[in-house]
Amino acid sequence: MALIDPVRAPVTGRGRIIYHVENIIRVACEATAAAMVCVEILLLLTSIIGRALGVALVWTDEIEAVAFMWLAMLGAVIALQRGRHMRMTALVNRLSVRGQRLAATIALGTCALFVLLLLPDAISYAQGQAFISSPALGIPDSWRAGALPVGFGLMSVLCITQLLTHRLRDVALVLAGLALIGALLWLATPLLQTIGNWNLVIFFVVLVAAGVLAGIPIGFVFGIATYSYLACAGGIPLSVMVGRLDDGMNSMILVAVPLFVFLGMLIEMTGMAAAMVDFLASLVGHVRGGLCYVLLGAMYLVSGISGAKAADMAAVAPVLFPEMKRRGIPDGELVSLLAASGAMSETIPPSLVLITIGSVTGVSIAALFTGGLLPALVLAIALAVIARRRSRDDNISLAQRASARQVGRAFLIALPALVVPVLIRGAVMDGFATATEVSTIGIAYAAIVGLLIYRKFNWRRLYPMLVETSSLSGTILFIIGTASCMSWALTQSGFSQMLSLAMGAVPGGKIGFLAVSILVFIALGSVLEGIPAMVLFGPLLFPIARQIGINEVHYAMVAILAMGIGLFSPPFGVGYYAACAIGQINPDAGMKRIWPYMGALLAGLVLVALIPWLSTGFLGVS
Repeated sequence: MALIDPVRAPVTGRGRIIYHVENIIRVACEATAAAMVCVEILLLLTSIIGRALGVALVWTDEIEAVAFMWLAMLGAVIALQRGRHMRMTALVNRLSVRGQRLAATIALGTCALFVLLLLPDAISYAQGQAFISSPALGIPDSWRAGALPVGFGLMSVLCITQLLTHRLRDVALVLAGLALIGALLWLATPLLQTIGNWNLVIFFVVLVAAGVLAGIPIGFVFGIATYSYLACAGGIPLSVMVGRLDDGMNSMILVAVPLFVFLGMLIEMTGMAAAMVDFLASLVGHVRGGLCYVLLGAMYLVSGISGAKAADMAAVAPVLFPEMKRRGIPDGELVSLLAASGAMSETIPPSLVLITIGSVTGVSIAALFTGGLLPALVLAIALAVIARRRSRDDNISLAQRASARQVGRAFLIALPALVVPVLIRGAVMDGFATATEVSTIGIAYAAIVGLLIYRKFNWRRLYPMLVETSSLSGTILFIIGTASCMSWALTQSGFSQMLSLAMGAVPGGKIGFLAVSILVFIALGSVLEGIPAMVLFGPLLFPIARQIGINEVHYAMVAILAMGIGLFSPPFGVGYYAACAIGQINPDAGMKRIWPYMGALLAGLVLVALIPWLSTGFLGVS
């Protein structure tokens, strides 16, 4: 059940008012957010052209910062209205319809509570930023920071209007429950402050776990847990939280997130992804297990374009699955391989997780892009071995071997698309463009190729793609903001020092630390997804890895791949259910078949952890 169930048509009385209010918010937010995506693209292109001409256009950065914050907050509003905020639904979906409705009411009530608590401080924060002006254009920073109270205000309106459509008894029960929890925490404040950092267990283990399992969006769970900690045990003014959330989201590196999301959609819309898949199929599609190899190869290539796993799988599965089913490959095998390939390709640049790690830990994104290719290849080979063994029933009699002429023709058709991953990685690694700027170059290139070469450019899809980009980006950036708040609160509590001592005392030195990290990130990936897990624990664990002599790029690869295994492993990994939804396959079909693939991924991960050169060899580091 969706978090928000929009009223589809005007009805009488209260329903009609709710419909019109939500429709006004939807239209205004979608149009503005789509415009902000276009502004970011145009400004970055202008900046690149200016630098090529030897002209430094500082003013573009100032407008980009304003547009980006509005894109992030309005995207979060759109995601809330569409029910797209990341949340764990494995347990909620097992409830009865009545239980699911109550869970949706709990989620809405918690979201409403969080945004209403932050709204007054957000207004004050935006007003205070008016005294800060940008150096080039003299723009008051309140123009940028004003997106925070507007976003919180619109989200609070959406939550309240939707609560009005739920059963009054459920709403009263949820509000009473939230009030009771708040009262108990307030009464327990003296005790919580006397037990020291043991109170972290209550706020960041018990509350977070309960919220995630209840199906509350992860970003809001992080936010309400951090707010509760600061209010009851932190001894820190609550107004600080809005500033920390702003700092977490206000990074120009993160501008790459919406642009790579849009690039992935553009690649699929112009037919470039299908051209790459067709070329791979002409090469090995006729051999036993050939289409499985094609799927793995396609995921490897496409991951270097979109940076988002859902977009990668959506570009590959619809093209390959019909033919794979025709050859007799079971549904469970298809979805298992698709999910495993999603975990395998997490380190392939320009992965959004790589960009996020670079943003929150300070590790060079160019180095992460360079180091991510070989680890993914190792895991792809491990999956190919399992796929070969599981393809005994593959009916290759239905496949025809492509002639050299057909392969050549497919290669020529796919060549403009195959240039995109090389263009993206090469531009960043050679220092020609930053990770943010290269996404814009990719967008311009994909648009030109789609218009002039493939002649597949559906102008009617452009606006929905821009809106979808803002929605997904808002989800990711909101999580980054609230997770940054939580990570900062943990650091202020002294938890990072405690964690450093505990992890440093793990027997086995580097190997022991890597082994524990693998277990931790597999567990985190199965519950929190990749980006929240990295934002929350990256700033805590990466300095420890550095202290004991582990290369940061190597550690990043191990952590990302471990997180990917957790993310795509049933029964909790939401990536697995995303693969099932994209492939239109019942999740039960792959529950038993996926484990050999997960075992192969784990074996490949151990190999990557034991051989640092696989991550750092191209960096000139042993």
